[in-house]
Amino acid sequence: MLFTQYYLDCLSQASYLVADETTGDAVIVDPRRDVAEYTSDLRSHRLTLKGVINTHFHADFVAGHLELAALTGAWIGYGRSAETGYPIRRLRDGERISLGDVTLQILETPGHTTESISVLVHEHADDDVPFGVLTGDALFIGDVGRPDLLASAGVTAEQLARMLYDSVQHKLMALPDTVRVFPAHGAGSACGKNLSTERSSTIGAQRIENYACVPMSEDDFVAAVTEGQSATPAYFAYDAQFNKQEHDLFSAVASRPLTAPEVLRLRDSGAILLDARAPQEFASGHLRGSLNVPVDGRFAEWAGTVTPPENDLVLIAPDGRQDELVIRLARVGFDRVAGHLDDPDTAMTAIAPEVDRASRITADHLRRSLAAVSPPAVIDVRGDDERVAGAIEGSLHIPLAELPSRVGEIPHDHPIVLHCAGGHRSSIAASVLRRAGHTDVSDLLGGYAAWLPHGEKPKTGKPAL
Repeated sequence: MLFTQYYLDCLSQASYLVADETTGDAVIVDPRRDVAEYTSDLRSHRLTLKGVINTHFHADFVAGHLELAALTGAWIGYGRSAETGYPIRRLRDGERISLGDVTLQILETPGHTTESISVLVHEHADDDVPFGVLTGDALFIGDVGRPDLLASAGVTAEQLARMLYDSVQHKLMALPDTVRVFPAHGAGSACGKNLSTERSSTIGAQRIENYACVPMSEDDFVAAVTEGQSATPAYFAYDAQFNKQEHDLFSAVASRPLTAPEVLRLRDSGAILLDARAPQEFASGHLRGSLNVPVDGRFAEWAGTVTPPENDLVLIAPDGRQDELVIRLARVGFDRVAGHLDDPDTAMTAIAPEVDRASRITADHLRRSLAAVSPPAVIDVRGDDERVAGAIEGSLHIPLAELPSRVGEIPHDHPIVLHCAGGHRSSIAASVLRRAGHTDVSDLLGGYAAWLPHGEKPKTGKPAL
């Protein structure tokens, strides 16, 4: 058996290739949209791709099933209740897929979504104990898939959580302890709340270490998995629908260079300027109306959170990384990239009246400002789990994922200071408010970590971003 895990750090997303090297038959599970890495491995190992399986309709990225099927002629498989705008193979509970001696077996595990499945991997067809199980978003390392993403589809979080209870407690936990667990996501993903940095585990380890896998009543499970979920990124509903439909195939084409006048014309026509430089570089000078989503980090996720998918995008890229940005945006279904500003430093010098600076203040500055007669309004854009561990007194809590839809709650008659954990998300948030018309906006250098007394660390396991 050939078994390969592909892990994409910027989306915390895992996909898998399983093949029988004797027959050369292969299946890929939960592929991302840019499929060159998979096709390269298929060629190098002389494999024939027979099928592409999506464990469910992904909401956090666009899957590469259509691309792989178009290139190889492979069938596309989903759980039996899936409804799509393209032909699929409906995979039923207990169904076995032979690649030769290597055999896959379908296990219906609804709860994250209604059509969710897991895939048991048998290295040999007659093995009593599977080599592993690809759990999709049903079971993570340290967590389970959130059950609250289908409210708009008429399925409640409680209904899904009760499905998930049966899937996790009765189906997945019924597997032998030695079965390896390979999930579709890891730490950082918004598809759960407590995901581990580990990329694989075992059923036995999860039975002990995962809060949702220890024996409990159905009601206790429902309460545990529905409580404390983070705000859902705005693009999730778009991507889930995008994955159900026939859509244009991804093609890795180079971004088109644009002159400064072209960029300004596009901006004035409604295009969004997406500036992917580091926060401090953005603060030193950026085109008016730009959104700052730094490339080093969860660029695609935050870009999808603060920009609507129907708008054209113009990129301001650091160090010639525009083609990388195009790929990363395509991974979440944002294909409307009109081009990138050519030579940003020279271009901004030439159109200096269109260039603004952004205010970033220190914790000491903020303390003095809060003690003044007219203090600023402080907006905390961290997640709920970060907020409960400590907060700046009097601050208004609006998680960054909710900010674009809650801009109307921000006062216009006060200076605004935004903060996150370390200064990354707050720069994004500040640029959202400036683009919405707020003029006196700053963000806190170093975030909440800098606000704490010297030497004290935030009481959270989250990285300071």
